[in-house]
Amino acid sequence: MATIVPIRGKDGIRYRVQVRLKGSRTESANFDRKTDAKRWAAQLETAIREGRYFPSSEATKHTVADLIDRYLEEVNPRRPRSMDSREQHLRWWRERLGHLRIRDVTAAAIVEQRDALLRGITRRGIKRGPGTVNRYLGSLSHAFTIAVREWEWCDQNPCRRVARAQEPRGRVRFLSHAERDRLLAACRESPNRLLYPLVLLAVSTGARRGELLGLSWRAVDFEHRVIRLEHTKNGDRRALPIVGQSLEALRELAQVRRIDSDLVFPSRRGAEPAGIQKAWNKAVEQAELEDFRFHDLRHTAASYLAMSGATPAEIAEVLGHRTLAMVRRYAHLSAEHVAGVVARMNERFLAAP
Repeated sequence: MATIVPIRGKDGIRYRVQVRLKGSRTESANFDRKTDAKRWAAQLETAIREGRYFPSSEATKHTVADLIDRYLEEVNPRRPRSMDSREQHLRWWRERLGHLRIRDVTAAAIVEQRDALLRGITRRGIKRGPGTVNRYLGSLSHAFTIAVREWEWCDQNPCRRVARAQEPRGRVRFLSHAERDRLLAACRESPNRLLYPLVLLAVSTGARRGELLGLSWRAVDFEHRVIRLEHTKNGDRRALPIVGQSLEALRELAQVRRIDSDLVFPSRRGAEPAGIQKAWNKAVEQAELEDFRFHDLRHTAASYLAMSGATPAEIAEVLGHRTLAMVRRYAHLSAEHVAGVVARMNERFLAAP
C-alpha cells in the first residue's frame, strides 16, 4: 500500500511516497510533482504483484546465466549424480533465459518457455509430457530459491507465479504373478549376471533404479538384513529391509564382488554404475511383457504391498515418499484385494444351501 506525504521545504513542496512491502522493508522516494510520485508507486506495486521486483542490487548485476552457473558449480554436485537430471534442465533454461538480468525475469517469460517445452520434441523424437515439463520448472525454481535464501541475489522466486502443467493420473503398471515369474527367469538367464539381483531387489524393496545402481557394499548390512540409503531422490535417508530371495541373491553377488570397486552393481571398469539397459530390454522382450519399464518394478512393489494389506502410510515409508499423495494410486488395489478375500469367505461359509 502506497502513501504519499507532502513535505514543505525552502524550495517549495515535494512529495515523499512510501510503499510498504509485506515481509520486507519500506521503499521510498521523493518527487517534485505528485503525479510522478503516483506513477512511481503504481509501477512499483505492479512489479511486486507480477513478481518482477528485486530491490537488491545483486539482481541488477547478475544474469540468469550467472545464477545457473553458480548453482551447477556449488549446489548440484552435492546431489546424487545417478538420479539427478537437474543439470540438463538448467542448461536448457540457460540457453533460453541466460541473457536476462535477474530483475528482468518475469512470470510471462518463464511461461513462454514452459509452453515451448510442451510443444517441443525430444532427441528421441517424442513430445515431452507435462510431467517432464514440470521437472524442468522445478529445477529452475530450486535455483531461484537458493538465490533468494542463501545468496540474496533477489527477494522473490518468479517461478512461484507460474502454473505447473496438468499431469495425467499416475501410471500403475505392475507385474502379474505369471509376468513376474517370466521376467525373473529371463533375468536369471541373461549374460549380464547383475541383472537378476538388480531386478529382484527392485521388486522386493521398491527402490528406484538410480538408488540401486548407485548402491555401495558399505551400505549393505547383512547382519541386520538391511540396506541403508544415504542419498535418495528427496534427500532423506532410508532403510530397505532385505529378505528372502533378494537377500540370498545379494549374498551370492558379494562372494564374487570386485575388489577395485565398492559398487554393488559396477560397470566393467568399476568406476561407475553398470549399464543394464540393453540386457533389460532383452529380458523384457524374452518375458513377452507389453508396455513395461524398469520404473514399473517400483510400482510392482507398491502394488504388492497394497494387496498384502499395507496402509498408504506404510507404503509411503517403504517407497520413501514424504506425503501420501503419490501412493493414493494404489489404494484401489488394497480395496480390490480385500473384496476378493471377503468374496471367497462368503462363497465358502455363506453360500446358499
